[in-house]
Amino acid sequence: MSKRNNRPGLPLHAGLGLKPEHFSDAEKHSPKNIWFEVHPENYMIGGGPRLRGLLSIRERFPLSLHGVGASLGGPELTDNAHISALKRLVDLLQPQSVSEHAVWSRANGVYYADLLPLPRTRDAMQRLVDGVNHFQEGIGRQILLENPSNYLPVISEMDEADFLVSIAKQTGCGLLVDVNNIYISSQNCDIDATEYIRAIPADLVGEIHIAGFDVDPNLEQRLLIDSHAADVAPEVWRLLDLALAQFGPKPVLLERDDNLPEYPVLLEERALAEKAIQHSKAILQNATNNDDRRCA
Repeated sequence: MSKRNNRPGLPLHAGLGLKPEHFSDAEKHSPKNIWFEVHPENYMIGGGPRLRGLLSIRERFPLSLHGVGASLGGPELTDNAHISALKRLVDLLQPQSVSEHAVWSRANGVYYADLLPLPRTRDAMQRLVDGVNHFQEGIGRQILLENPSNYLPVISEMDEADFLVSIAKQTGCGLLVDVNNIYISSQNCDIDATEYIRAIPADLVGEIHIAGFDVDPNLEQRLLIDSHAADVAPEVWRLLDLALAQFGPKPVLLERDDNLPEYPVLLEERALAEKAIQHSKAILQNATNNDDRRCA
């Protein structure tokens, strides 16, 4: 699947990672311009109240499926049973976007419940290219590929941004830029977050993620953990502003997977992301107006 598809993408607004605990509040108390994202592995089932709840949400709001179990960069291609179950869900929900991670989590038939980073080598790149192609062909959709969180330096023949851009160009997938992951990697592995963002072409970016992190309490050396269990840090908000300035307006997703606050609290934080997107739109519109005046 070398060409990007022409399916309608996510709206240029801020979305929320949605949990079943908030289904009722989401239907009753959400702004009209919101969209939601869920992990499809929690809904790859034949029926039941959880799937019915998601179907009800999908009738009213745009939806994104953000996978965590495909192990696209592993030594084995994604299990066909996993792909078949995901395709059934994609066909049922018709989401605006499907995404996965540039990681591995399965080897020799054993699944590790984590998103493990890849060495940035030519061999690892080819495995990930093969994995993305197999996955996209299996579900019949272009996907977005998310950058990982890094906790230790890995074997590297190239910068991570160049690694991901090359894979996107070879497979036709887009990129999901997680600025929280970039910040975590910058602190844990001395990666330049600004240069990372500037190295990614805007036309490859289909979505941006923000989330909260925690500091590992068991280590003397400061190590940031991609917990999705806290408010977004000021440093990550600043990186979001940089990313929107670099890429232009993009859909932004606020992730929260643990230590869930009440739904109105999430909406307040999501409103900050919406404000950042609208500011990005205003800057783009002003630049367009100025170009029009110069050409008149």
